[in-house]
Amino acid sequence: MKFIALMVLLICAPAISFAAEPAPKQNLAPDPDLNNPAFTYKFCLALAQEQPDKAIELAGKWVGLAGGEPAKHCQALSLIGIKEYGEGATRLDELATASRQEPAVRASMLAQAGQAWLKEGELSHAYASQSAALKIVPAGSKQQMEVLLDRALTLADAGKYDEVIADCDAALIIDPDNADALAYRAAAHRLQGHEDEAFADADRAVKADTTNVAALLERGNLWRMKKRLAAARRDWLRILELEPDSLAADAARANIEHLDVDVHAH
Repeated sequence: MKFIALMVLLICAPAISFAAEPAPKQNLAPDPDLNNPAFTYKFCLALAQEQPDKAIELAGKWVGLAGGEPAKHCQALSLIGIKEYGEGATRLDELATASRQEPAVRASMLAQAGQAWLKEGELSHAYASQSAALKIVPAGSKQQMEVLLDRALTLADAGKYDEVIADCDAALIIDPDNADALAYRAAAHRLQGHEDEAFADADRAVKADTTNVAALLERGNLWRMKKRLAAARRDWLRILELEPDSLAADAARANIEHLDVDVHAH
Protein backbone atom coordinates (compact mmCIF):
# COMPACT_ATOMS: atom_id res chain seq x y z
CA MET A 1 0.00 0.00 0.00
CA LYS A 2 1.34 3.46 -0.88
CA PHE A 3 2.63 5.62 1.94
CA ILE A 4 -0.04 8.25 1.39
CA ALA A 5 -2.87 5.75 1.79
CA LEU A 6 -1.68 4.99 5.30
CA MET A 7 -1.22 8.62 6.32
CA VAL A 8 -3.96 10.55 4.51
CA LEU A 9 -6.28 10.43 7.52
CA LEU A 10 -3.90 12.80 9.31
CA ILE A 11 -3.98 15.62 6.76
CA CYS A 12 -7.64 16.49 6.81
CA ALA A 13 -7.43 19.38 9.26
CA PRO A 14 -6.41 22.77 7.82
CA ALA A 15 -3.05 24.15 8.87
CA ILE A 16 -4.78 26.97 10.73
CA SER A 17 -8.02 26.58 12.62
CA PHE A 18 -10.99 28.92 12.82
CA ALA A 19 -13.52 29.29 15.63
CA ALA A 20 -16.42 28.55 13.34
CA GLU A 21 -20.04 29.15 14.21
CA PRO A 22 -22.23 26.01 14.15
CA ALA A 23 -23.87 25.58 10.76
CA PRO A 24 -27.47 24.38 11.13
CA LYS A 25 -28.91 21.80 8.77
CA GLN A 26 -31.17 23.52 6.29
CA ASN A 27 -32.38 23.27 2.71
CA LEU A 28 -31.56 26.80 1.60
CA ALA A 29 -28.28 28.65 1.87
CA PRO A 30 -28.58 31.75 4.07
CA ASP A 31 -27.83 35.26 2.90
CA PRO A 32 -24.58 36.88 4.03
CA ASP A 33 -24.91 39.33 6.92
CA LEU A 34 -23.20 42.40 5.53
CA ASN A 35 -23.45 44.11 8.90
CA ASN A 36 -21.49 41.33 10.57
CA PRO A 37 -18.85 40.04 8.14
CA ALA A 38 -16.86 38.31 10.91
CA PHE A 39 -19.88 36.16 11.80
CA THR A 40 -20.61 35.46 8.14
CA TYR A 41 -17.01 34.34 7.60
CA LYS A 42 -17.04 31.95 10.55
CA PHE A 43 -20.46 30.62 9.62
CA CYS A 44 -19.47 30.13 5.98
CA LEU A 45 -16.33 28.20 6.99
CA ALA A 46 -18.41 25.89 9.17
CA LEU A 47 -20.94 25.42 6.37
CA ALA A 48 -18.09 24.61 3.96
CA GLN A 49 -17.21 21.62 6.14
CA GLU A 50 -20.73 20.40 6.85
CA GLN A 51 -22.73 21.37 3.74
CA PRO A 52 -20.29 22.62 1.08
CA ASP A 53 -22.96 22.84 -1.60
CA LYS A 54 -24.84 25.34 0.56
CA ALA A 55 -21.62 27.15 1.42
CA ILE A 56 -20.90 27.68 -2.29
CA GLU A 57 -24.26 29.41 -2.64
CA LEU A 58 -23.61 31.59 0.40
CA ALA A 59 -20.07 32.44 -0.69
CA GLY A 60 -21.21 33.19 -4.24
CA LYS A 61 -23.79 35.68 -2.96
CA TRP A 62 -21.19 37.22 -0.69
CA VAL A 63 -18.59 37.55 -3.46
CA GLY A 64 -21.23 39.28 -5.57
CA LEU A 65 -21.87 41.72 -2.72
CA ALA A 66 -18.17 42.65 -2.51
CA GLY A 67 -17.42 40.31 0.37
CA GLY A 68 -13.78 40.39 -0.62
CA GLU A 69 -11.12 37.98 0.57
CA PRO A 70 -13.16 36.17 3.26
CA ALA A 71 -15.90 35.40 0.74
CA LYS A 72 -13.39 34.13 -1.82
CA HIS A 73 -11.64 32.03 0.80
CA CYS A 74 -14.90 30.36 1.81
CA GLN A 75 -15.78 29.83 -1.83
CA ALA A 76 -12.47 28.05 -2.46
CA LEU A 77 -12.87 25.81 0.60
CA SER A 78 -16.44 25.01 -0.45
CA LEU A 79 -15.17 23.83 -3.84
CA ILE A 80 -12.74 21.55 -2.04
CA GLY A 81 -15.64 20.34 0.09
CA ILE A 82 -17.48 19.10 -3.02
CA LYS A 83 -14.23 17.48 -4.24
CA GLU A 84 -13.42 20.09 -6.86
CA TYR A 85 -9.89 19.93 -5.51
CA GLY A 86 -8.01 21.43 -8.43
CA GLU A 87 -10.30 24.44 -8.81
CA GLY A 88 -10.34 25.09 -5.07
CA ALA A 89 -6.57 24.80 -4.84
CA THR A 90 -6.06 27.15 -7.78
CA ARG A 91 -8.25 29.78 -6.15
CA LEU A 92 -6.45 29.42 -2.81
CA ASP A 93 -3.05 29.84 -4.48
CA GLU A 94 -4.27 32.95 -6.29
CA LEU A 95 -5.88 34.34 -3.15
CA ALA A 96 -2.72 33.85 -1.10
CA THR A 97 -0.65 35.60 -3.76
CA ALA A 98 -2.95 38.61 -3.87
CA SER A 99 -3.70 38.75 -0.15
CA ARG A 100 -2.44 41.51 2.11
CA GLN A 101 -3.09 39.50 5.25
CA GLU A 102 -0.34 38.64 7.70
CA PRO A 103 2.07 35.85 6.68
CA ALA A 104 0.45 33.22 8.91
CA VAL A 105 -2.91 33.68 7.17
CA ARG A 106 -1.40 33.57 3.68
CA ALA A 107 0.64 30.52 4.65
CA SER A 108 -2.56 28.83 5.82
CA MET A 109 -4.19 29.43 2.44
CA LEU A 110 -1.16 27.98 0.68
CA ALA A 111 -1.12 24.98 3.02
CA GLN A 112 -4.81 24.35 2.32
CA ALA A 113 -4.07 24.62 -1.40
CA GLY A 114 -1.30 22.07 -0.99
CA GLN A 115 -3.62 19.64 0.76
CA ALA A 116 -6.17 20.01 -2.03
CA TRP A 117 -3.54 19.53 -4.75
CA LEU A 118 -2.41 16.37 -2.99
CA LYS A 119 -5.97 15.02 -2.97
CA GLU A 120 -6.13 15.88 -6.68
CA GLY A 121 -2.95 13.84 -7.21
CA GLU A 122 -1.03 16.88 -8.45
CA LEU A 123 2.17 16.35 -6.50
CA SER A 124 4.24 19.08 -8.15
CA HIS A 125 1.53 21.67 -7.46
CA ALA A 126 1.16 20.43 -3.88
CA TYR A 127 4.89 20.70 -3.31
CA ALA A 128 5.00 24.21 -4.80
CA SER A 129 2.17 25.48 -2.59
CA GLN A 130 3.63 23.91 0.54
CA SER A 131 7.11 25.21 -0.20
CA ALA A 132 5.70 28.70 -0.76
CA ALA A 133 3.92 28.45 2.61
CA LEU A 134 7.15 27.46 4.34
CA LYS A 135 8.87 30.57 3.00
CA ILE A 136 6.46 32.88 4.87
CA VAL A 137 5.21 30.84 7.83
CA PRO A 138 6.42 32.02 11.26
CA ALA A 139 9.64 30.18 12.05
CA GLY A 140 9.47 27.66 14.86
CA SER A 141 5.68 27.77 15.01
CA LYS A 142 3.23 24.90 15.24
CA GLN A 143 1.97 26.00 11.85
CA GLN A 144 5.44 25.58 10.35
CA MET A 145 5.61 22.08 11.78
CA GLU A 146 2.22 21.17 10.31
CA VAL A 147 3.15 22.45 6.85
CA LEU A 148 6.40 20.48 7.01
CA LEU A 149 4.38 17.34 7.72
CA ASP A 150 2.00 18.14 4.87
CA ARG A 151 4.97 18.46 2.53
CA ALA A 152 6.42 15.22 3.88
CA LEU A 153 3.24 13.46 2.71
CA THR A 154 3.63 14.94 -0.75
CA LEU A 155 7.28 13.89 -0.92
CA ALA A 156 6.40 10.42 0.34
CA ASP A 157 3.84 9.90 -2.39
CA ALA A 158 6.55 10.91 -4.88
CA GLY A 159 8.90 8.31 -3.38
CA LYS A 160 11.40 10.92 -2.18
CA TYR A 161 12.06 9.33 1.19
CA ASP A 162 15.30 11.17 1.99
CA GLU A 163 13.38 14.44 1.68
CA VAL A 164 10.54 13.04 3.78
CA ILE A 165 13.05 12.33 6.52
CA ALA A 166 14.52 15.83 6.20
CA ASP A 167 11.11 17.48 6.61
CA CYS A 168 10.29 15.22 9.56
CA ASP A 169 13.65 16.07 11.12
CA ALA A 170 12.80 19.77 10.81
CA ALA A 171 9.35 19.21 12.33
CA LEU A 172 10.85 17.30 15.23
CA ILE A 173 13.15 20.21 16.03
CA ILE A 174 9.97 22.20 16.70
CA ASP A 175 8.18 19.39 18.56
CA PRO A 176 10.61 16.58 19.49
CA ASP A 177 7.89 14.11 20.53
CA ASN A 178 5.42 14.69 17.71
CA ALA A 179 3.95 11.25 17.02
CA ASP A 180 2.90 12.06 13.46
CA ALA A 181 6.40 13.20 12.47
CA LEU A 182 7.91 10.11 14.08
CA ALA A 183 5.43 7.80 12.34
CA TYR A 184 6.05 9.43 8.95
CA ARG A 185 9.81 9.16 9.42
CA ALA A 186 9.46 5.54 10.52
CA ALA A 187 7.54 4.69 7.34
CA ALA A 188 10.15 6.44 5.20
CA HIS A 189 12.95 4.53 6.91
CA ARG A 190 11.07 1.24 6.44
CA LEU A 191 10.52 1.88 2.76
CA GLN A 192 14.26 2.52 2.41
CA GLY A 193 15.01 -0.80 4.09
CA HIS A 194 16.28 0.76 7.34
CA GLU A 195 14.29 -1.42 9.71
CA ASP A 196 16.14 -0.60 12.94
CA GLU A 197 15.74 3.16 12.49
CA ALA A 198 12.13 2.65 11.44
CA PHE A 199 11.28 0.59 14.51
CA ALA A 200 12.97 3.06 16.85
CA ASP A 201 10.86 5.90 15.44
CA ALA A 202 7.61 3.90 15.38
CA ASP A 203 8.07 2.68 18.95
CA ARG A 204 8.90 6.20 20.11
CA ALA A 205 5.82 7.52 18.30
CA VAL A 206 3.49 5.07 20.03
CA LYS A 207 5.03 5.85 23.40
CA ALA A 208 4.58 9.57 22.72
CA ASP A 209 0.90 9.08 21.82
CA THR A 210 -0.64 5.69 22.53
CA THR A 211 -3.75 6.62 20.52
CA ASN A 212 -1.95 7.60 17.30
CA VAL A 213 -3.25 5.10 14.75
CA ALA A 214 -0.59 5.89 12.14
CA ALA A 215 2.12 5.10 14.68
CA LEU A 216 0.37 1.90 15.76
CA LEU A 217 -0.06 0.81 12.16
CA GLU A 218 3.59 1.44 11.38
CA ARG A 219 4.87 -0.29 14.51
CA GLY A 220 2.63 -3.26 13.70
CA ASN A 221 4.17 -3.46 10.24
CA LEU A 222 7.62 -3.50 11.78
CA TRP A 223 6.70 -6.09 14.42
CA ARG A 224 5.58 -8.32 11.55
CA MET A 225 8.88 -7.81 9.76
CA LYS A 226 10.61 -8.90 12.97
CA LYS A 227 8.40 -12.04 13.04
CA ARG A 228 6.80 -10.79 16.27
CA LEU A 229 3.32 -11.62 15.03
CA ALA A 230 1.51 -11.44 18.38
CA ALA A 231 2.87 -7.93 18.97
CA ALA A 232 1.88 -6.88 15.44
CA ARG A 233 -1.64 -8.18 15.99
CA ARG A 234 -1.94 -6.25 19.29
CA ASP A 235 -1.06 -2.97 17.62
CA TRP A 236 -3.48 -3.56 14.76
CA LEU A 237 -6.30 -4.62 17.07
CA ARG A 238 -5.72 -1.45 19.08
CA ILE A 239 -6.38 0.57 15.91
CA LEU A 240 -9.71 -1.22 15.49
CA GLU A 241 -10.64 -0.22 19.03
CA LEU A 242 -9.62 3.41 18.56
CA GLU A 243 -10.84 4.24 15.04
CA PRO A 244 -12.77 1.31 13.54
CA ASP A 245 -13.97 3.27 10.50
CA SER A 246 -10.63 4.82 9.51
CA LEU A 247 -8.27 4.09 6.64
CA ALA A 248 -5.77 2.85 9.21
CA ALA A 249 -8.37 0.38 10.46
CA ASP A 250 -8.93 -0.89 6.91
CA ALA A 251 -5.19 -1.48 6.58
CA ALA A 252 -5.04 -3.13 10.01
CA ARG A 253 -7.88 -5.52 9.12
CA ALA A 254 -6.14 -6.49 5.90
CA ASN A 255 -2.90 -7.10 7.77
CA ILE A 256 -4.64 -9.27 10.37
CA GLU A 257 -6.32 -11.28 7.62
CA HIS A 258 -2.93 -11.88 6.02
CA LEU A 259 -1.55 -13.02 9.35
CA ASP A 260 -4.40 -15.47 9.76
CA VAL A 261 -3.90 -16.83 6.23
CA ASP A 262 -0.18 -17.31 6.90
CA VAL A 263 -0.88 -19.11 10.19
CA HIS A 264 -3.40 -21.50 8.62
CA ALA A 265 -1.09 -22.10 5.65
CA HIS A 266 1.53 -23.44 8.03
